[in-house]
Amino acid sequence: MKHLIDVHVVLATSQDMEYWEDHAEEAADRLNTILHLVYDLADEEINTQRLENIFQHVWENWCEDAYLLEIDDADLHDWVAHLLVSWEDEIAHDDHEQHNELVD
Repeated sequence: MKHLIDVHVVLATSQDMEYWEDHAEEAADRLNTILHLVYDLADEEINTQRLENIFQHVWENWCEDAYLLEIDDADLHDWVAHLLVSWEDEIAHDDHEQHNELVD
């Protein structure tokens, strides 16, 4: 089902990456590398909502991450592969954290 999603819609521009100031273009390129990896490595039959949620997760977690410009392609590939196979665990972890924040 991933063919129903146009990965180009979720890609970053340098304007999206203002946090990085003089390195905004490089940061956008790195974030786009991650987004392309997600799309490329995702199963052809992935649920579209799941893929959209993963894209959102990538944006939220990498947009201002200090390691965005330092991490190499091999490590990014491994991170994305792990994210795709462990996505259900990731959701459960996030739900648990949100619950704990509400309880505190």
